[in-house]
Amino acid sequence: MTQTLRLTGYAHGGGCACKIPPGELEAVVAGLTGGGAPDGPGELLVGLDDGDDAAVVSIANGMAVVATADFFTPVVDDAYDWGRIAAANALSDVYAMGGRPVVAVNLLAWPREVLPMELAAEVLRGGLDIAREARCHVAGGHSVDDPEPKYGMAVTGLADPDRLLRNDRGRPGVPLTLTKPLGIGVLNSRHKATGEPFPHAVAAMTTLNRDASEAALAAGAVCATDVTGFGLLGHLHKLARASGVTAVVSAAAVPYLDGARAALADGFVSGGTRRNLDWVRPHLDSGSVGEDELLLLADAQTSGGLLVAGEVPGYPVIGELVAATGPTLRVI
Repeated sequence: MTQTLRLTGYAHGGGCACKIPPGELEAVVAGLTGGGAPDGPGELLVGLDDGDDAAVVSIANGMAVVATADFFTPVVDDAYDWGRIAAANALSDVYAMGGRPVVAVNLLAWPREVLPMELAAEVLRGGLDIAREARCHVAGGHSVDDPEPKYGMAVTGLADPDRLLRNDRGRPGVPLTLTKPLGIGVLNSRHKATGEPFPHAVAAMTTLNRDASEAALAAGAVCATDVTGFGLLGHLHKLARASGVTAVVSAAAVPYLDGARAALADGFVSGGTRRNLDWVRPHLDSGSVGEDELLLLADAQTSGGLLVAGEVPGYPVIGELVAATGPTLRVI
C-alpha cells in the first residue's frame, strides 16, 4: 500500500510553494522587530529586521550560533526523497549565512490515521541520511498528529561572526552568482498534477549548498541568500532592499533545469509563484521581458541554490548589483 500512495495528494500545496505569501508574512511580523535586547548571553547579529535566512548570535571565543527552522508539505510522492529534500532545504539556511550545521531536530506533522507510520519512518530516514552527509547530528525532535503531512528540521550551526554571508551587505559593482538552476517549482507542480517523476529535479533539491557556501566564503563574498519559496526575484528583492542597491538580472544568463520551460508552457505554475511575481511587480522594471520569463524568475523553488553577491568560481554569473536607481529589480 505504501508504494501506491501519492504523498503530494495529501497536501494543498507542495514544498516551499506552500509558504505564506511574502507580503502577508511581512505584515504579520512587522511589529516584532526592534525593541531592546533581552538580558541574556550573546549579541544578536542577524535577526528579523531584513528577513535574512537564519538568526545569528555571537557567543564567546569569536564564534557565532546560527539558528533556523524550515518545514513543508510533500513536494514529491516518494517519502524517502521528501525527507532528503526537506532536510537539505533546512540545512541550506545555515549555509546561506556562511555557517556549518552542527545539530538538527526533526519537525514532523503526520495524519496517523490516514497514512501509514512506515511512511513517516521513511521520511525521517531520508532526513537523517542528508544530515549525515552534512556531518550534522540529528537528536530527536517534535511530532504532532495533523490532517496534513509536514516535515522539516530546526537546525543549529556555527559561524565566524566576521565572515558571515548576510543579505544586507550587497554593494554596487558586484556580480550576482546563482549556484543551482531554476525551474524546480514548475517541475514539482507537474509532478503533483501528473505523477511524472523528475529525478534530475530531486537531485538538484537534495544537493547540499555546503560546497557553494564554502566557495563563496573562499572568494571573499559577504552577501548571499538562498533561493527558495519566494523565487529568485523575491529573494533578490529582499537582498537589494536590505542592501540599498538595485539588482540587475540578465534573463538570458539564468540557467534552468531541463523541462522547466515545457512545464511552464503546459500551465504547471503554482499559486505561490504567481503571488511571488505580484509581490515584486511594484519594485520591478522588466522592460520588454515577457510574462512567461518573469514567472520562471519568480518560480517558487524548494531547496534551491545560493544567490551570491560576488563571483564564485564554477557557477554562472546572472547579473550585478548597481547603485540604487528607482526599483530594486531590473530584468533585461
